[in-house]
Amino acid sequence: MQHTSHPDVLKRLKRAEGHLRHTIAMIEEGRPCPAVAQQLHAVVRAIDQAKKVFIHDHIDHCLEDGVRTSQDQRAMVAEFKEISKYL
Repeated sequence: MQHTSHPDVLKRLKRAEGHLRHTIAMIEEGRPCPAVAQQLHAVVRAIDQAKKVFIHDHIDHCLEDGVRTSQDQRAMVAEFKEISKYL
């Protein structure tokens, strides 16, 4: 299912991919460790933000819609527990 946040998530993941490629190149070039660590931090932050947006969108739309349409509430709670472990 495509959500309205998916383009933003893809943009964030592509940014993380660019940071990761740059980090690999920095290590191959023998760049200073603090600079490499800073780039690794940027990779992690970009992925964390993508994950946060993706999961919150799922909660806001999929789970909320399920509750509104009277889907099995136990199933909705189980799904929430499943996805929230990735936060």
